[in-house]
Amino acid sequence: MMPTLPKPMASREKVRRHRERMRALQIWVPDTRTAAFRVEAHEQSLALAGSPHADEEQAFIDAISSSDEA
Repeated sequence: MMPTLPKPMASREKVRRHRERMRALQIWVPDTRTAAFRVEAHEQSLALAGSPHADEEQAFIDAISSSDEA
């Protein structure tokens, strides 16, 4: 006689078990769709471009940025 396989777990049970190992985390971020965000981002980019350390700062940003984009 062949051994019986365990019954597949229901999706609800999988989710419940997953949540038992996790904890909620809420992070607030700026809304990049607003005009105020665009203005602030532009002002900051101009400040960076005018910095005597602009090349060094851009090299840092490039180093920590993901290059896996397709």
